This record gives sequence, structure tokens and C-alpha cells, in this order.
Amino acid sequence: MTILCVRFQLPATSEADLPHLLGMLEEFTPVVQALPPDGALADLRGAERYFGRDAVELASVIRVRSLALHGVDCAIGAGPGPMLARMALDDAAPGVTRTVPGEPDAIAEFLADKPVAALPGVGTATARTLGDYGLDTLGRVAAAPLSTLQRLIGAKAGRELREKANGVDRGRVVPNAVSRSLAAERPFGRDELDPDRHRRALLSAAEELGARLRALEKVCRTLTLTVRYADRSATTRSRTLTEPTAHSPALTRTAYGMYEALGLQRARVRAIALRAEGLDPADQASHQLTFDPVDEKARRIEEVADRARAKFGPRAVMPGGLGGAAA
Repeated sequence: MTILCVRFQLPATSEADLPHLLGMLEEFTPVVQALPPDGALADLRGAERYFGRDAVELASVIRVRSLALHGVDCAIGAGPGPMLARMALDDAAPGVTRTVPGEPDAIAEFLADKPVAALPGVGTATARTLGDYGLDTLGRVAAAPLSTLQRLIGAKAGRELREKANGVDRGRVVPNAVSRSLAAERPFGRDELDPDRHRRALLSAAEELGARLRALEKVCRTLTLTVRYADRSATTRSRTLTEPTAHSPALTRTAYGMYEALGLQRARVRAIALRAEGLDPADQASHQLTFDPVDEKARRIEEVADRARAKFGPRAVMPGGLGGAAA
């Protein structure tokens, strides 16, 4: 096991602490890939030789340092590759390292009973298509003929899915810095089926992102939606905005569009998150004039609302759709 996937238990308001935690990981290995808002991958092949400890022992040291230096606990997954480390993390809890041994039989046993949607990169629609044909676990997918998978989901996707279901992990850790982004997550108190509550959470998250962007005098070029489900799987979609913006209604429309495109049908949703990426200074961004009095009025109202929130708190002014809601 040479790859760790670490998820730090950061409060929603402490995303800025992630660079410091990544710096702590880089004391063990320079091969660290940020996974905002709260995670990272670390390749410990060189560290194992240098420190004379295996990845699980190093994971214990990392957890102790994270707690001692930053007051942040973490859950850690360890495996022979990034994909398996990420999947191991899904089974881990704070203070626990979940490991996937590198032996082929152990990998096959780890994957066999997991739902198809637990595999990184497999969305709800693909999992539903495979499930309709009885291929609802990775063990069944691994045993299925390649031609069957390719007929169901396409030649390339079928080949890649079968490889991953058989434990072939071709991923690698790509060192990077924390992306220029802001995130807002809305967890539900229980697994939520109601699309209206999903949309309310999206509205709340988009409003928060818009307000934070404007406070920082930034605009974003891309919006990313992540929907986390009851079975711990997740679907992520990104969309490039028509123009860089911090205008909350524009962010909300984009978020709604991505959500509708998922076509969720009675999905048990555990949390919804939005991430604004590709941040640039607002004074360097261009805005296409529309001469639409409604749009101009909305932007003026937004400015007034921002001033009221700055003076009286973030809940001083809210959209009508969030009135009386906890979201």
C-alpha cells in the first residue's frame, strides 16, 4: 500500500486551512495532490523507503501531526493505487485507516460486493443501466463478458469499467496546489428524496458562493456540482459559465441546470455541494450589457443586500425561497 487518500475533518468555514494541511503532508512526500475542499492524495513510495515505515504506519504519524499541529482529525484510506485508496477512504471513519492490501485476491475480495456506483467515475445513469441487467456489484461486472459491457455503455467506457472492477488501477497522483476555488456544501439531516429540498439547498449554496465571491471582489468561470448519495457514492458535474460572474441568480440558474440534467429519480441524497472555480479579479472581468431593466434591478438589489448582510449578518437578507428554511 503506497497511496493514501486523506479526508480532513474541516468545519465548513475552515476551507482556508487546507493549504497548511497539505504542507504537512509534503513533509512526508512531495507527491501530494489536493482534492478540495477537504482532501488529498499522497504517494508514499519514496517516503516508505526514507522513513523505514509502511504506509499504514506513516498514516498514523500523519494523523497525530494533524491533530497536534492543526487540531484537525482525519480519515485515511490506503491502497496500491489512487482509485483503491479513494474507495478505502469511503469505508474509513475519523481516526481510522482503512487499507486495501496489494494482493490480487485481496483486491478482488474488497471490490466484489461493492455497488457499481461506489467506483469513482461511475455516475447514477451508468449504475442504473448496469443494474437493469443484474450487474449491480463490481464482482458481477468483473465477471461479465467485455462485449456485454461495451454493448451496454460503449466500447471505451466498458473496457475501462471492466478493468477497474477487476482492480486494475491505472491512476497516478498528480502534484498540484489547492485550486483557486470556493465551496459551499449543504448536508441534509436525513437522506433526502424531495427534489424541492434539493433545489432549496442549491439556491442556498449558490447565494452563499455569490456573496463570498463579491466580498472577495472575485468572479468565477466554472461551477461544479457534487451530489452525495446515501450509499456514499457521488456524482460530479462541471459547467463553464457564459461569462465570469459573481451574480447569485446566474450561479443559481447554472446549478439548477446541472441538477436537472442529472435526471435524478427518487435519489436518496445525503449532501449537495457547489464549487466556484477559476477565480479572477472582478475588475478584470467583462460583463455583456443586456439593457434588460429586470437584470439591472436585480444587480442593484444584490448590492444593497450585500451591504445589509455585511452590517447585520448573512441571514439579514435572503431569497424568498429560503424564508423560514434551515438551508
